Amino acid sequence: MQINPPFGYKEIVPLYKNNKVRLPAPGTLPEFCRQLNAIPVSYSEFSVACRDYPLVFTSGDNGQSYAPVAVLGLANGENLFLARGAWDPGVYLPAYVRRHPFCMARVNLDQVEQADRLICVEKEFLDDQGETMFDADGEALPKWQPIEKLLREYEADLERSREMSAILSDYGLLEPFAMQAKTHAGEAMNLTGMHRVDEKKLEFLNASQLKNLVKKGVMGRIYAHLISLDNFARLLDRRAGKAAAG
Repeated sequence: MQINPPFGYKEIVPLYKNNKVRLPAPGTLPEFCRQLNAIPVSYSEFSVACRDYPLVFTSGDNGQSYAPVAVLGLANGENLFLARGAWDPGVYLPAYVRRHPFCMARVNLDQVEQADRLICVEKEFLDDQGETMFDADGEALPKWQPIEKLLREYEADLERSREMSAILSDYGLLEPFAMQAKTHAGEAMNLTGMHRVDEKKLEFLNASQLKNLVKKGVMGRIYAHLISLDNFARLLDRRAGKAAAG
């Protein structure tokens, strides 16, 4: 059995009911937050994440598939939403971070991907001095119930994200773009590898396609995404503010 860990996770293992887990202290962030300039966002997060972050689409397989992400910085390894080791409390914290150290992972058995996802945990968080998630009868304890709810809802929401991204790609609505700007210090910034919806192409869709975008809630996400692109200016302001403070 092969388990593929999500981006940023180290070694994950299945969570068993007899495991004890060292739960992170409130406000503690996983290490990967300190070295990334974008983080995945899911379908339902668009309406809140668009207020704080530029939301764009990226592809890791040369355009065969796309996924939405929130842009966190203007250079590799730059997260402008961290301050003194904590996430800025004034902005939305993506579910990708909130679920850590747990996740639901894809499993390959004899090189065949299984349909069901497996609840896993970062191996380093398994600790005999940690907390139990289930009682002696295997029933979920109160502390585990909201964690499991987040994991299952987030995984279902990721599937909706994949469907949305596939529709946008199939309809030919995504176009590559780059963010080019200069900082107050005159430093040139050039962020590439991003895709956005070409709003002009919406008018060329047929009635069935437009109806499908509205029916599946994708149209609302399109405009949340387009409005969010104005947040690139706020990223520049954040960068300038950190430079002035540092």
